[in-house]
Amino acid sequence: MDNSSGVGVIDKAAQVLDALEAGPTTLAQLVAATGLARPTVHRLALALVHHRLVSRDIQGRFVLGSRLVELASAAGEDRLIASAGPVLMQLRDATGESAQIFRRQGGWRVCVASAERPIGLRDTIPVGTQLSMKAGSAAQVLLAWEDHDRLLEGLQSARFTPTVLAGVRRRGWGQSLGEREPGVASVSAPVRGPSGRVIAAVSISGPIERLTRQPGRLHAEVVCNAGRILTEALRKNND
Repeated sequence: MDNSSGVGVIDKAAQVLDALEAGPTTLAQLVAATGLARPTVHRLALALVHHRLVSRDIQGRFVLGSRLVELASAAGEDRLIASAGPVLMQLRDATGESAQIFRRQGGWRVCVASAERPIGLRDTIPVGTQLSMKAGSAAQVLLAWEDHDRLLEGLQSARFTPTVLAGVRRRGWGQSLGEREPGVASVSAPVRGPSGRVIAAVSISGPIERLTRQPGRLHAEVVCNAGRILTEALRKNND
């Protein structure tokens, strides 16, 4: 399908932003992802940084900028968050555990929506909480479909292994037992944007005593279904 608008510089800037959807990206990775000339990509990226549509992380890599969050908020239609409430409540009620959605922001994953288990022992993760990308099933899911270089970088000092991430890709979901916090288990599945990239992870979490040492066996199907519902909602909203 031809995605050209007829305005070359806008199309190229959009290509750069699309490439950054997957997470922190070096200039060389941007060049490879867009197919544009290196000087062109560099010039566009710096211009987008100037307007805060793109930013740079502590390692100098390009990431989506804070201005995009502001614009989404002003428009009142962050489509993922707008779709999240009913899906997370259904997931919480179906599993009896707290449910969350995480997005990657640089070296962190951030909780952008949640539905807490109302009573009893629970894993409470308020909206806005920043958690490590080095542990937990949501981190596994957010990393598993990255390109080779990002995958290797993400595995440095991680609590999970390449074999674990290969299993996540094969099954379509991840699980963790005490990776992020002792005694806490979780199950996560991908949420994909209209381009097919993994843009978020939908998760449930709670004590290992309830989720058991094989939480995926109990809850992977319903968590994956929540991921598919959110993915479909994003696709419809983009039509």
